[in-house]
Amino acid sequence: MSVLANTPTFFEFFAGAGMARAGLGDAWSCEFANDFDRKKSLTYQLNWGAPGVIRCRDIRSLDLSDLPGHPDLVWGSFPCQDLSLAGGGAGLRGERSGTFYPFWDLMSGLSREGRAPKIIALENVCGTLTSHKGADFNVICDTFNRGGYNYGAVVIDASLFVPQSRPRLFVIGVHSSISIASSLLAPGPNSQFHTRGLQNAVARLEKAGRSNWVWWNLPTPPLRSTSFSDVIEPNPVGVEWHTPAETQNLLEKMSPVNVAKVEAAKRAGRLMVGSVYKRTRGSNASKAVRAEVRFDDVAGCLRTPAGGSSRQLLLIVDGPSVRSRLISARETARLMGLPEHYKLPKGYNEAYHLTGDGVAVPVVSFLARHLFEPVLGICSSEHDNGRGIGPMHREHRA
Repeated sequence: MSVLANTPTFFEFFAGAGMARAGLGDAWSCEFANDFDRKKSLTYQLNWGAPGVIRCRDIRSLDLSDLPGHPDLVWGSFPCQDLSLAGGGAGLRGERSGTFYPFWDLMSGLSREGRAPKIIALENVCGTLTSHKGADFNVICDTFNRGGYNYGAVVIDASLFVPQSRPRLFVIGVHSSISIASSLLAPGPNSQFHTRGLQNAVARLEKAGRSNWVWWNLPTPPLRSTSFSDVIEPNPVGVEWHTPAETQNLLEKMSPVNVAKVEAAKRAGRLMVGSVYKRTRGSNASKAVRAEVRFDDVAGCLRTPAGGSSRQLLLIVDGPSVRSRLISARETARLMGLPEHYKLPKGYNEAYHLTGDGVAVPVVSFLARHLFEPVLGICSSEHDNGRGIGPMHREHRA
């Protein structure tokens, strides 16, 4: 793929194995990437080459001299563990999510050197909006404001593009030296990308944090053309089909409501793929592990496998036939919008952790086309062929 003369540049912090890079594609030039995880960094190099671009170091150890040039965009998917509803609630004071502060120290340093990024985009879980009763979101917004950025946020569910329920918060700031076209701004929130939770969080912001707030104006994407069943492998690699006894045991862990869903799927007259998570329900002595299934052609949100219950199971129903197994690593990659040629780690847990901890590729592409590139005055159509995103392939139907 040829590189255009006006190729925009970017830095990718908390890069994982480069899913933001996959979304931006060859139309953008990655000048620097960083992650502290050695295994993810190795996968990054495996897919992107470019030795020397990925720095496998704790962000706290980075110095301005490590950051080359003047980036058009800085992307940061900083850790969500302390902001997630499933986390410990430490918020930005936590060991992992607290890396936001050294990240912004670097952004401030770039600004002092006259190299302030034109755009800074942060991605995290929607729990950021309510963490510490909104105080953490207020800190992030005030930081953008004091850094000299006009900024706003959107909530985008990856299910608009891939068959996975994955709503995420994106806080995007544009340096005050950059003129923003009026077409990119809305006079107020819209229900598509500015959820009630986001609107409530903005209403709670302190006055200083709201002074440079903008409502980003994004178009409604076309209807998604793929379903969950499109990504399923009939002969998966790395996972085995459960025995009939194991599948029956899974069904017996379902409540009457979930059993009814399975019975309805049997009568659907087509292949039905359900995603199953095991969850502990009840309290004290009545606690029990329950299997909960959904058959809405969308997978549940992929999560990092901290334990056996966090790994997503599949229930494949074809008339009276019911089979079950773990979701495969390649299937999780497809649910994140990664192309078929994307190289995954060989170990199942390692691959699942990588995909479950990443950003959905087509969401990044959507933001690049409809926000980042227009802000930079780049014609998106010139860059679309360089996105580097493979299509979802239908030949993998079970």
